[in-house]
Amino acid sequence: MPDKPLTVLTYAASASLAAVALVYYFNPNQFIDGDSSSSSASSRKKGIVGLFNPANDCFINSVLQSLAGLRDLRLFLLREVHRRELDDAFIYTSVPEKDDHGKEVDATKLISLQGGEVTQGLKSILDQLNERPIYKKAISAQSFIAVLEHAFGSRVSRAQQDAQELLQIVAERLSEEYYAGKQARRRNQKTLTKGEEEGDLKLPLVNEETDPVISASHLFAPGVVNDRNAEEVENGFPLEGQTEARVECQHCHFVPQPTPTNFVMLNLMVPQKGTATLNECFDAHFKTEYIDDYKCDRCRLEHAIETLDEEVAFARSTEQKDIIQSKIDRVRKGLETDPEKPPERVQLPDIKHAPKRKVARHVQITKFPGILVIHLSRSMFDPNSSSQKNSAKLSFPEKLPIGGILNRRNYRLLGLITHRGTHNSGHYETFRRQHYYPPRARPHVKPSPISNSTVATTSGTPDLSNQTSPRVSGNLSPMIDGKKGDSNLIDSSSISSPAAASNSSSAPSTRPTSRSAALDTGSQSPRENKHTSSSHPTNQPTTILSPPIEAKPSSTSFARYSASLDLGRFKRKKKTSDRWWRISDDNVKECSTLDVLDMQRDVYMLFYEMERDETNILL
Repeated sequence: MPDKPLTVLTYAASASLAAVALVYYFNPNQFIDGDSSSSSASSRKKGIVGLFNPANDCFINSVLQSLAGLRDLRLFLLREVHRRELDDAFIYTSVPEKDDHGKEVDATKLISLQGGEVTQGLKSILDQLNERPIYKKAISAQSFIAVLEHAFGSRVSRAQQDAQELLQIVAERLSEEYYAGKQARRRNQKTLTKGEEEGDLKLPLVNEETDPVISASHLFAPGVVNDRNAEEVENGFPLEGQTEARVECQHCHFVPQPTPTNFVMLNLMVPQKGTATLNECFDAHFKTEYIDDYKCDRCRLEHAIETLDEEVAFARSTEQKDIIQSKIDRVRKGLETDPEKPPERVQLPDIKHAPKRKVARHVQITKFPGILVIHLSRSMFDPNSSSQKNSAKLSFPEKLPIGGILNRRNYRLLGLITHRGTHNSGHYETFRRQHYYPPRARPHVKPSPISNSTVATTSGTPDLSNQTSPRVSGNLSPMIDGKKGDSNLIDSSSISSPAAASNSSSAPSTRPTSRSAALDTGSQSPRENKHTSSSHPTNQPTTILSPPIEAKPSSTSFARYSASLDLGRFKRKKKTSDRWWRISDDNVKECSTLDVLDMQRDVYMLFYEMERDETNILL
């Protein structure tokens, strides 16, 4: 007897430890991320990985920590790395002799771009930074630095560097690797298509049972067969956007064809005053500016016509007048078709004699990036002295709308980099919103909406025309469960409340409740239709599943029924995370959104992510 309480306590302690282990195994973020109300502030501070700073590496650490908090970028890296792992190696190691412009290519550089060297290195370091350790942990960025040095063939200086310059180099390199890999897959697709047309294509012989990985790589890889369809729906490089500069002549109002320009970062100047806002920086960058002494193409052609008219007036022979008149006609034709293209076989007057016009130049964003990176330039250049830092206070919002009324895009702040110090030296820190993104297979594919009508099915439709009564009794519950048929035959209109059933009995409807019922009614023979019409009153409906179901629906039927409902109004709204990490190398602290928005004097770079429909985001 004395051992019985001890045995009970031992069993209770063992069961408690087992329960804690199971909860931690299946849902570790409940404790690691500090979502539990019982977690203390000291435990939550240990939920992120820091970076060592052996030298002046704070500019590298701040950039990597900011990129680690961007979901769209991580999904992009995951897609590109896995795509190259699934595709055959020869796709990214084969190099053409000349590029599309006929120039010789650097084989070593192109192989590095096609293989995604920096893409793989960045994904590896960001995966390590997004771990959720249970103790204070810091790693080194030396592995990523080594990847950069190998990719560019030069060493990264340990002197004071600019975080904006590093991010610009990394982002442009990622964009180049994305397009290089895309071009390599297109060349391989053309080779396969050409081989199929000529009949010389020989696919490798593989055994799907013994070597499924090689089979999937050769036959179903995105870069080999399905690459064309995959690239139609993917979003591309998330940091890349596009702008167009529109120029309009104030004299003839001619607008040349705008030239698109890609960007991975918006560089905005901070006004040289005490306080300013981010909207003022945008207005100054995208405002309409007027430029004098501009050579307009249309005005130049009009000036050429005036000059040729004067030559016709001074011409003596008829043959000379005809030649000049033919030139005038060609110039007029070019003026009507394309003023930017000089007419053929016509010598225009020297461009220095062309009139100078005043033009209005306006820059607008034509392609909005998924991740908007804003660099706030605080440099003040003085020709009489050295450059200085602009320490003006700049207020920035948590949610940023960009664009006009018809093309409005809303962005949400996910991170920022601050700089404290002078123009030539200082320290960088990162503010990163606390997020945990679960894995997602196809982020670019939007789920198809589920209508409230009957769900389509590929199985056979059971024959219900031989039933003697239109009321569905309880013995049909196995059929609803899908054992004798398919529950997709019953739509949301057939499962109704008793009140709705009473209303339907008093005022019956002649429309069938399901597509199958309508097909069964129409498929009866004339003899069966006659028997049916004589056995039922004329004012009763001829449908089969109109009355309410008396049997209790099973879990399968309830799941399928609930799938046909519009569950958008029952969705819980996404809770905005108000907690941030303040990261200074390996020193990690916790702060709130108000603390982040208060960094007006030191804010240097902002990272905004485009908000999308909640139905297209896996939370």
